[in-house]
Amino acid sequence: MKKDQYILGIETSCDETAASIVKNGIEIVSNVVASQIESQKRFGGVVPEIASRHHVEQITIVIEEALQQANLKPSELDAVAVTEGPGLVGALLIGINAAKAFAFAHQLPIIGVHHIAGHIYANQLVQRMEFPLLALIVSGGHTELVLMREHGSFELIGETRDDAAGEAYDKVARVLNLPYPGGPEIDRLAAESDGEIEFPRAWLEPDSYDFSFSGLKSAVINYKHNLEQRGGTVNPAHMAAGFQNSVVDVLTTKTKKAAEQYQVRQVIAAGGVAANKQLRASLTETFLELNIPFYVPPIYLCTDNAAMIAAAGASMYENGVRSNLSMNGRPGMELVSWSK
Repeated sequence: MKKDQYILGIETSCDETAASIVKNGIEIVSNVVASQIESQKRFGGVVPEIASRHHVEQITIVIEEALQQANLKPSELDAVAVTEGPGLVGALLIGINAAKAFAFAHQLPIIGVHHIAGHIYANQLVQRMEFPLLALIVSGGHTELVLMREHGSFELIGETRDDAAGEAYDKVARVLNLPYPGGPEIDRLAAESDGEIEFPRAWLEPDSYDFSFSGLKSAVINYKHNLEQRGGTVNPAHMAAGFQNSVVDVLTTKTKKAAEQYQVRQVIAAGGVAANKQLRASLTETFLELNIPFYVPPIYLCTDNAAMIAAAGASMYENGVRSNLSMNGRPGMELVSWSK
């Protein structure tokens, strides 16, 4: 009988200090997240230096709590997986150095994980992946369509040419004077709205799966400024609805087109913006009509967490991927395949 595999995951790429233990790559045994949202809210966004200080304060605590929740000793672990990049370099280094110290002290292998691979593998914690599959990654720093033909195989078929969707959400939320984080606030306002302002869609070239949200962001800002200069009254709910309808329309349409072209067996969504209720509903309805299985993790696994890093690390461990103690933070790390 095969021994159960336990991977400790550590995630500190931005403003969440997280540790988790995942069993056999699919079962969450413990999942601890120390959020900085309340601390960062007064700044209207993440201040890197403050994020790093919070990580220093919390990292040992969350690792110890993850072990306690799992009722495991370090000697019962198989490996330590940690976010190597991309992210804020100071924040990354806290998690990486903690992971290296833990791995060295307990004679465990260490595995550096790409943050976006982690978001993709969050789906493995709720539904086994069936290949070929198409992953839509939507977060504050990324908007990408990735084709996977097997575990650890990543083919980038579309990406943002300017602002990521989550970045556009944050900027539009600030223009509308909404509190941080802005994405959930726009989602809430849009759902409550009884109308919308029509904003443009950036489709780009007919055969392109790339995205562009900079023009949409500018259109929202210009609409508000022009209305205010004319003495008009801004309706934030109508603006939020129009902005979100544009984003969701483009994301859904391009994902649908790519899924049909590549004849995938499964479509998954990942990343913080995958928590958006309207986007989840739109993708669910679209792929139900196409009879293509669509999955998106529960909201707590869409936002940054360490269970997703452990899940990706488990697949890398099975494929013989190992890092070493010279690992450094890589804020511009590219997503590359690890399949053999």
